[in-house]
Amino acid sequence: MALRPYATLPRQYDERNVLATTVDGWGRALWLICPEAEPVSRPYAKPRPHPPGYPYDALLVTGAAGVVRERVLHNLTLLPGHVDTLPNGRLILQSHGAVGERNAQIFGRDGRLRHTFVMGSALEFMMADRRNNLWSAYFDEGVYVDPVSFAGLVRWDSGGNRLWGYSAPPGIEYIDTVYAFNVTDKAAWAAYYPTFPLLEVHDDGSVRVRRSPVAGPVGLAVHGDRVLMLGGGAPDRRGRLHYCRMTDEEVVVFEEAEATMPNGAPLRRYARPVGRGRHIYLRGPSTRQWYVLGM
Repeated sequence: MALRPYATLPRQYDERNVLATTVDGWGRALWLICPEAEPVSRPYAKPRPHPPGYPYDALLVTGAAGVVRERVLHNLTLLPGHVDTLPNGRLILQSHGAVGERNAQIFGRDGRLRHTFVMGSALEFMMADRRNNLWSAYFDEGVYVDPVSFAGLVRWDSGGNRLWGYSAPPGIEYIDTVYAFNVTDKAAWAAYYPTFPLLEVHDDGSVRVRRSPVAGPVGLAVHGDRVLMLGGGAPDRRGRLHYCRMTDEEVVVFEEAEATMPNGAPLRRYARPVGRGRHIYLRGPSTRQWYVLGM
């Protein structure tokens, strides 16, 4: 199964200045850019762009159906690890912060800061839908030390008010780290360590947990009673696709395939995928190009 090119950052923007990028609930690719950013070396990781100082202005570049738009955000005071769109033209940024830090910022349509709140530390995913739900999923370094991250998966309203946190049903392991995540307008789906069940949570608070034979998937697509899982198992299986169907109690794999780049090359390296309904969006080491595969 070959990936399809989905969205490309135009050449007039330098990808080395991209602070954060995603695909939002409307299917738009977002790139948050600081034109004056400079790469800063990190131990055991590739250099990451940092603004020259705080506060700073940033440029939000949005691409959809070949149309590119810009919006300026004013007076940012954090280095965002996640970005997403909220309803009514708002934007949310989240930074990797310490326990108790107000590390989430909501900006209005005019690019001005409207609200800050504590979203917890060690976020693996932050994703909003089109119906004023905001989801945050965490990894172990936050789950074990941060009272906000402790649940492993939290739902907020689009104003930053905490509405729900996951509590594992009896006999089910709690969340240590969320590996794969998918958000629709009605529900969120997660596969999490240590036992990798498929967790389904609706915005009314109802929860269903299904056993899954796929250990360690990193991407999820969901459509009706079908699930597509990307990755799982050994590192050399990062391109493995598992086509599954759901019963009331479990996930059943009925077909497997290999994902490839559009030119047929094996899919080996990619950043954290974004699951939106029936689609998985992913990119390689470059922040410039987004690809898609789906059901």
